[in-house]
Amino acid sequence: QVQLVESGGGLVQAGGSLRLSCSASGDILKINLMAWYRQAPGKQRESVAHITSTDSTYYTDSVKGRFTISRDNARNTTDLQMNNLKPEDTAVYYCNVNGLRLSGVPFVTWGQGTQVTVSS
Repeated sequence: QVQLVESGGGLVQAGGSLRLSCSASGDILKINLMAWYRQAPGKQRESVAHITSTDSTYYTDSVKGRFTISRDNARNTTDLQMNNLKPEDTAVYYCNVNGLRLSGVPFVTWGQGTQVTVSS
């Protein structure tokens, strides 16, 4: 199995910063895509950012210029640095990782989610 552990959520005032971290462990041969999603109350889960194994990145329009995704391939971790946070960033943030198990079988795994609350 592949396990993801997230950390770094919390309560912050608008304009503040938070850094989310996600660590993958277990039956892992290779990690391809590492991503962050979020789900606000009453809304669908949406993609926030992702980073490929070659460090290509994607950001949803609403976070461009404010959020930065990074990864450490040696440690199987990804971080999401969130600056200039806005109340509309309030959501549960989920880490998502896909790759290959040691057997070569693909996997997709979700983290447990971490709450980010931005007060106005």
